[in-house]
Amino acid sequence: MAFNVAEFRANMIGDGARPNLFQVSLTFPTIATNGSAAGQKVSFMAKSAQLPGSTVGTVPVYYFGRELKFAGNRTFTDWTLQIINDEDFVIRNSLESWMNSINSHTTNIRNAAAVNPSSYSVDAVVTQYGKAGQELKSYKFVGLFPLDIAAIDLDWGSNDSIEEYGVTFAFQYWESNTTS
Repeated sequence: MAFNVAEFRANMIGDGARPNLFQVSLTFPTIATNGSAAGQKVSFMAKSAQLPGSTVGTVPVYYFGRELKFAGNRTFTDWTLQIINDEDFVIRNSLESWMNSINSHTTNIRNAAAVNPSSYSVDAVVTQYGKAGQELKSYKFVGLFPLDIAAIDLDWGSNDSIEEYGVTFAFQYWESNTTS
């Protein structure tokens, strides 16, 4: 088949999906201090995210020296957000409070209000939009909780910049608006 620009353009629906047209919705659990305010700000301060992937593992079975592969279980990699920090630190403070309720810094125990997974895990949604503002695809992360809040680098030589930090979340599985 010969290279044909016109055919390529005809198959590029809507000039292609754009990675900067997305929004994150995250409701913080009640164990997180100022979780309501933090949840409202996340949709504005989540600078980057990912549409999730998943992997179906393999189960190798050997038969007369030959490896046969059978479908295994699905696994989901952790989800990472890059957050823009402003001077009220409300998102970061809520994330720190959330994580501290799961496991305390000093006592190495869980807050009594966070004993059950339903009390420390929440659902989150990332939505991809088209250039006309229509929803193209959405993913719901079920049973999400923070694993890691990255450090914020401070530097006297960093002029004309705004702080950012990463947050890594574990979750049980995802659902999309086109899968069950």
